[in-house]
Amino acid sequence: MTDTTLDLGPQTRALARLTEGVTDERLSAATPCPDYAVRNLLGHLIGLATAFRDAARKDLGVTTDTSPDTAVPDIGPGWREELPKVLDELAEAWRDPDAWTGMTRAGGVDLPGAVAGAVAADELVVHGWDLARATGQEYAPDPAALEASYGFLLAAAEDPGRGGIFGPVVPVPDGAPLLDRAVGLSGRDPGWTTMP
Repeated sequence: MTDTTLDLGPQTRALARLTEGVTDERLSAATPCPDYAVRNLLGHLIGLATAFRDAARKDLGVTTDTSPDTAVPDIGPGWREELPKVLDELAEAWRDPDAWTGMTRAGGVDLPGAVAGAVAADELVVHGWDLARATGQEYAPDPAALEASYGFLLAAAEDPGRGGIFGPVVPVPDGAPLLDRAVGLSGRDPGWTTMP
């Protein structure tokens, strides 16, 4: 996927800022992720941040072995403190050059460290968009993470074995912003808005 490492810190900080704007009233709001309310999306973010933190550390176990499709995630009462903390830990873990080498595991799938790093960037970028859309917030992902996400999604879209990880590609004009093109490749409609 990549020959260089990527600092995920700017993207994790952008995502943490979005979480600060989530009111309790919005926790039950719909998101672009089918079957996920905002609270489920936040629970998924906690789980994926933990899994990819541990994948970077090569600390393989329950957190890296569990498929995200096992159950619908949810948040606990301490999520406002837990999510920013685990996002910081994820970014710090991926600053170690060794995280990007060798093999690791996330979501029960063995993959090269560089691929896992690209997947982490993609998850952070796309789910940041999901959260921003669901809560009516402005969103500007980190440009380097967005480039990595787009590259990963473009490669996945061209893979005949794409499978069920993503929905069908949503066509987006070539001249559309890079974020819209990435979102379309992930199977989301860039025009999605929360219902009033």
